[in-house]
Amino acid sequence: MSLSVAVQMDHIASIRLAGDSTFALMLEAQKRGHSLFHYTPDKLTLRSGRVTAAIEPVAVRDEPSNHFTLGSPEKTDLSTLDVVLLRQDPPFDMAYLSTTYMLERIHPSTLVVNDPAEVRDAPEKLLVMDYPELMPETIITRDPDEIKAFRAEFGDIVLKPLYGAGGQGVYHVKPDDDNFSAFLELFLTQSRDPFIAQRYLPAVRAGDKRIILVDGKFAGLVNRVPAEGDLRSNMVRGGAAANTEVSKRDLEICEAIGPELKDRGLIFVGIDVIGDKLTEINVTSPTGIRAIKRFGGPDVAALIWDAIETHF
Repeated sequence: MSLSVAVQMDHIASIRLAGDSTFALMLEAQKRGHSLFHYTPDKLTLRSGRVTAAIEPVAVRDEPSNHFTLGSPEKTDLSTLDVVLLRQDPPFDMAYLSTTYMLERIHPSTLVVNDPAEVRDAPEKLLVMDYPELMPETIITRDPDEIKAFRAEFGDIVLKPLYGAGGQGVYHVKPDDDNFSAFLELFLTQSRDPFIAQRYLPAVRAGDKRIILVDGKFAGLVNRVPAEGDLRSNMVRGGAAANTEVSKRDLEICEAIGPELKDRGLIFVGIDVIGDKLTEINVTSPTGIRAIKRFGGPDVAALIWDAIETHF
């Protein structure tokens, strides 16, 4: 079975090869004989009910500095393709939101992974709030009085933007931190969005597990350990990947959330677990599958394509 597959992504020239999950998915698609195309989100056009993009045939190679060859772009009705991978990186802003509205018009006759309507309705830091029993204590608000009361209750907290990504704008506010008021002012003046306060989890020093679910089932995991002197474990912020074992609690979390993820059509999901607490459910452009394979775990890219191919 050969499928026509377009990948909506940040330009392939800009990716970090060693850790890029989108690239791993492209390598696996090519290995399986699927026809592969590339385009960036700004190439999407909606006119007279048709969603088109200038897509480029692409060949990929796992060779740094020589990892792709693009063909000539051709304006294409995306409804004529079999699969579109929705893989540009967050932040989940109005530009990202707009692509989900357009891609929703071709799904599911063209399979969009993940389902664009569900991506829109399940931003990572909001969907997780459906599972308060699995989370650390968390509040989402713009009300400074609510944030102050939350800090008074828990003392040691983390502040972060609701629609941020990659660890950007995440602050650990300790009980004796004199910068708390300044942090509040920063969040209130830089954006009109609500933001998050969350009880600090000391277990983050041992790492933040990225666990991948495919079609709602546990598929693999990797630990991400923060750099010395940094709260954030994100690879782009200096976090280091490390091998780890799946725990009973990890599997309990996956079993609790997995059925809803599958029902929503969220084929490829990455969740974040610190200690025994779920902190995020990432559905926009999850990462981690190359690190999982590098540490001897399963080939998650192959598992994702197995799941996609069941739709045809």
